[in-house]
Amino acid sequence: MIDILEWLSATTPAVALRHSGTLYMFVNAAHILAIGLLIGAILPLDLKLAGFFRKLPVEIVGPFLSRTAGVGLAAAILTGFCLFSVRAVEYAANPAFLAKLGLIALGLLNLSIVRLGRGWKTAVSSGIVRPGLRFSAVLSAAIWIAAVIAGRWIGFL
Repeated sequence: MIDILEWLSATTPAVALRHSGTLYMFVNAAHILAIGLLIGAILPLDLKLAGFFRKLPVEIVGPFLSRTAGVGLAAAILTGFCLFSVRAVEYAANPAFLAKLGLIALGLLNLSIVRLGRGWKTAVSSGIVRPGLRFSAVLSAAIWIAAVIAGRWIGFL
């Protein structure tokens, strides 16, 4: 595994990021913006599904916020991978980074369960939010907030 991580850190993009403070700054800024897009979309959606904002129709805001969160997630994963490649061996040994990865995996698992279940389809087609979907929304909010906290914790270890 160390060999793969060392190889990743020696790739052209990783070396370019390590040697250019400006490039690293832009990729880091893009990562922060992507996380903002993800959290800025997923938290209002989760709150709506959890029972807040009752007058706001989930059939209208649900698909939009879900797609917006998906774009943010994809961009965060892409930019995060680029940032990881700069110091892959070091990050792979960082407990906060490992916690962040575990939380992201848990968030993606929760997302998959929601999207494959009937609750999401019912909510966006009829506006009826079932108790299971409410629970998944609360869990989602907690997971993604925890992932952001773990991400901030990386620099302190």
